[in-house]
Amino acid sequence: MAILPIVTYPADILEKKCEPVKRFDRQLIQLLNDMYDTMIDADGVGLAAPQVGIAKQIAVVDVGDEHGRIELINPRIMEARGEQIGPEGCLSFPGLFAEVKRANYVKVRAQDRRGRPFTLKATGFLARALQHEIDHLNGMLFTSKVIRYYDLEELEG
Repeated sequence: MAILPIVTYPADILEKKCEPVKRFDRQLIQLLNDMYDTMIDADGVGLAAPQVGIAKQIAVVDVGDEHGRIELINPRIMEARGEQIGPEGCLSFPGLFAEVKRANYVKVRAQDRRGRPFTLKATGFLARALQHEIDHLNGMLFTSKVIRYYDLEELEG
């Protein structure tokens, strides 16, 4: 396992649409493991491949709920409903936090590390994290959806 360097804004790769994964091999498994370790080491709840310099449709999410570690390869949001507004940060924007509007419910279709398709339904914080990471794979940053930025006093309070 390796801790990978996290790419920070304004790196070009963060705003590029990622390529689909076609090969499900040992390299992919190693990358998924390294991305997960990197995310945990950085105290994050999600990490997308472009955040470690790889323009592929790969993301990992773990919000600390019963779902545990979720690996998403070639994910698509099939359905989104409702609305939630809440705080978000991003490992590619250290120290920046903002209020962002997202769907409160999403149904996501993706592939696992072996290429098998699966569907995941999520609400609340997990739905927020999934949308944030899938946006990364489409070159969309959370800063494009900000309602307002938090200042340091709000975060420390």
